[in-house]
Amino acid sequence: MSGVNPWRGEVALVIDGERHVARLTLGALAELEESLAEPSLVALVERFEGNRFTSRDVLTLLAAGLRGGRAPVSAAQLAQGEIEGGPMVAARVAAELLARAFTEPG
Repeated sequence: MSGVNPWRGEVALVIDGERHVARLTLGALAELEESLAEPSLVALVERFEGNRFTSRDVLTLLAAGLRGGRAPVSAAQLAQGEIEGGPMVAARVAAELLARAFTEPG
């Protein structure tokens, strides 16, 4: 698999030993607002910046990012899978997905 493209907002995530590319599309961002019950994307970003996120937030963000990256991983597979690096890496990747959706790399 080729490397991730930060200009497209892509982030790599290894699940059960297989590397996947995740990215948040506009549709995924709209889905996140609804599923995480946030009034805006800014509120969601602030929640992550303030370290007030939950494991559900992380899983929901990663699942949306994997769908946006067209990875063949369902939300159920993600929840049951082993993420390389554990929960800390999962949280970092989720936060990075959000950051890359709203900033230019560099």
